[in-house]
Amino acid sequence: MAAPLVSVLLPIYNAGPYLAAALASILRQDYDRLEIIATDDGSTDNSLQILQNFRKSDNRISIVSRENRGLIATLNEGLAVARGDLVARMDADDIAYPWRLSRQVALFNRRPDLALCGAGVDFLLGNRIVKGQPDPALQENILGILSMFFTIFMHPTVVFNRNAIKDGDLYYDESYTHAEDFDLFRRLTDRYPAAMIPENLIAYRIHGNSVTNRHKREMRRTHLKIVAETLEREGLAPTRDLRDIGDAASMDTVRRAADWMLALQERISGLPVETRPSYEAGTLNLFYFLYQLIGDEMQPLLTHEFLTRTAKWDRIRRRERYALRAGAYAPRFSLVSMSATRQVDALSRYLQSVPAAAVLPSLGSS
Repeated sequence: MAAPLVSVLLPIYNAGPYLAAALASILRQDYDRLEIIATDDGSTDNSLQILQNFRKSDNRISIVSRENRGLIATLNEGLAVARGDLVARMDADDIAYPWRLSRQVALFNRRPDLALCGAGVDFLLGNRIVKGQPDPALQENILGILSMFFTIFMHPTVVFNRNAIKDGDLYYDESYTHAEDFDLFRRLTDRYPAAMIPENLIAYRIHGNSVTNRHKREMRRTHLKIVAETLEREGLAPTRDLRDIGDAASMDTVRRAADWMLALQERISGLPVETRPSYEAGTLNLFYFLYQLIGDEMQPLLTHEFLTRTAKWDRIRRRERYALRAGAYAPRFSLVSMSATRQVDALSRYLQSVPAAAVLPSLGSS
């Protein structure tokens, strides 16, 4: 069987500080039958110059430069011109390990029926790598159910198999800005087989200017919209209360969201025993999503109410329980304790990390 061409979609917007390393990591893959479709989406920094410098020494790069149209338009344009049977995603601030594509191509060679596959990630904090832990819950036979509740794949790890996906099904929907990947994955896993490689294949960069950080509120609102649509389609629960907390976290919306969670759990308890554990796992993930959304408001009384009403105090860490229980009586103390907990978590992640140079190839400018 001839080695398939892999088209790597690389959308770029003001990625100057990180772009050279991202490009070099793809060009140095141990699987070299690839093309990079690099779309400069109206950058105002030196991103285009970096692309042109790399293009001089490697003609596998195709450059498109135009005015800013946004990520969804950029990805759909890339899909339209991609020549490969396999289409890989890559972000301009991440780093792919040299064996990333060969591992994923090998899986499709073994399983040509698969429509898409993802992989685990490590986290790149400055010049240090925090090792990611594979999620044992992401087993192939339940990905379709879990994808109703959360984004099961990290977007820049995904490879799509266009030989297995029907024309018209592989596209990003403008209706789901900042959660377009969640929408695409739920649609595809509902219709096609998918798989997760239990290995970390990229270093996912964490920094304050990432799309996730800049659009967190809108991303969460769209995320809840997708969950609501999917659960309504499945006939599991009316979702007005879920949608409302995505718009604003108040005592009223928190209470209604908690009651909605309890009602959903009751409905799931009546599902067939074969599928019930997967729905329960998805619902628990949704609980943590809401817990984080409410917690980010930094109003301890709201989080206290949510945990009490859902009876899920045992699902959070002990030190968080101490802080939030105190918050019912002394909100100022709780805020200080919550802030300290986040700092401890950040320090813990840093101490568990390893220098990037120890696991990454030398990735400089071309």
